[in-house]
Amino acid sequence: MVTLNCDMGESYGNWRFGDDEGIMPHVDCVNVACGFHAADPMTMQRTVRLAVQHGKAIGAHPSLPDREGFGRREMHLKPDELTAAFVYQIGALAGFLRAEGVELAHVKPHGIIYGMAARDLDTARAIAAAVKVFGVPLFGMAGTNHEVAARELGVAFVGEFFADLSYGPQGQLIIPRTHSPVDLDAAADRLAKALVSGEVAATDGTPLKIQFSTICIHSDPPNARDVAARMRQVIDTAK
Repeated sequence: MVTLNCDMGESYGNWRFGDDEGIMPHVDCVNVACGFHAADPMTMQRTVRLAVQHGKAIGAHPSLPDREGFGRREMHLKPDELTAAFVYQIGALAGFLRAEGVELAHVKPHGIIYGMAARDLDTARAIAAAVKVFGVPLFGMAGTNHEVAARELGVAFVGEFFADLSYGPQGQLIIPRTHSPVDLDAAADRLAKALVSGEVAATDGTPLKIQFSTICIHSDPPNARDVAARMRQVIDTAK
């Protein structure tokens, strides 16, 4: 069964970011920010409790230590530094989950480190090593170093498709620093075709084969609630 996941819990202090309450009813699982690119302890606790109330599976969404750049600027940590940073973040979220009587379901890297790991095997291995500590699946891009590293380290792997992002000709994700409103019809059409054919059209029209069993959307587009509802509709119609 294909699931719908969303990156959320990305508020900080008095600043509210993302429509978590509006999105939550439509998704199957959530990826909760762990403090390095967004969130703080109270935001993590609040997001976990919201997800538990709705009965959603909860995963960690660790990133590079780049709060000012929202985790979307390249930073080059040594592999052992990256593993430690991820263990630290995942462990923090696992504590909030335990406090609510639930367990960690998965790990989904955030932002630029997601793309870096897809391209670089040592980076992917460092991330997989952190995920292995917790014995949960890694969400990533099938056919990239995400999957290679997970297989090497014996970590369960779940391939993702991004319904609200574009793909470059080489299969790379085009990740904006900030999200504009998502074209709902275009996103719905992209997802419907991917569910039927296992393909997505790159920005230059190149058809890309893509394997996935979960679909990612983001909480920060201005129309995120509508995106979640529309993608849910597409998934349910395709069953």
